[in-house]
Amino acid sequence: MFIKNDIITLRCAEPEDAERIYRWENDRDIWRVSGTHTPYSRFQIEQFLLDNNDIAAQKQLRLMIDLTEGGQTIGCIDIYDYDAFNERAGLGILIDKAYRQQGYAKAALGLCVEYLFKDLLLHQVYCSIDETNTESQQLFVGQGFELIGRRKDWLKTAKGWLDVLEYQIVKE
Repeated sequence: MFIKNDIITLRCAEPEDAERIYRWENDRDIWRVSGTHTPYSRFQIEQFLLDNNDIAAQKQLRLMIDLTEGGQTIGCIDIYDYDAFNERAGLGILIDKAYRQQGYAKAALGLCVEYLFKDLLLHQVYCSIDETNTESQQLFVGQGFELIGRRKDWLKTAKGWLDVLEYQIVKE
């Protein structure tokens, strides 16, 4: 699958992406936002990638974010909790540290939301963002997501509890 614009190309994750995903998934700095508490093995990543291309069966899909010009893989978008009956899904995005603050997340998120509404015919997309992640909050709000709720003391950290903010965009 290739969905692209002038800046970003979204494609299904392939077995060749295993090493890059292994590195991202085992970066303890992002575990809090990904809900991870233990490392992943390369084998686990490879097995996940072998089953990644059927969103209906797996209820999730990982799309890799490539630069359209040059083809460098700079991040990924996870579509999760896919619910065809209720026409909704959750969304999370990761941009490699070397490519942040350059507008790529905005381009990728916009392209993905367009895909979800126009191709998968979803009615709504949502995301959960911890209260300290203001960059992600601004990113999603900038793409039309609205703050719809707060989960108090939702994430336990070494420094205490964090609230999680819930955002949603509904197709009109």
